[in-house]
Amino acid sequence: MGQPYEIVSLRRAEPPPRGKGSNWYSYVIAFEGTNNIHGCRQGGLKAVTRTVEEIVAQLNERHLGHLSKPRRVHLVLTKKTHKANSGFWNIW
Repeated sequence: MGQPYEIVSLRRAEPPPRGKGSNWYSYVIAFEGTNNIHGCRQGGLKAVTRTVEEIVAQLNERHLGHLSKPRRVHLVLTKKTHKANSGFWNIW
């Protein structure tokens, strides 16, 4: 398996609930062959294929980018200065 996310299937489908019009396709995207993402898109086969391929590419970029980023955060603490008499009165 080359990428964590891959298109498993893309086929013609009935419109989803409240879906209008025709030309619907259902797709399945697998994550490492175990978890599946199911979705529907309306449009021509070429357009839907391109869109689902873009979704897969973005998921892979996110996943692979997340793995390559360092997980530590370097915080720099600075000492705050406190003015004893700043001229403000707190009235409660």
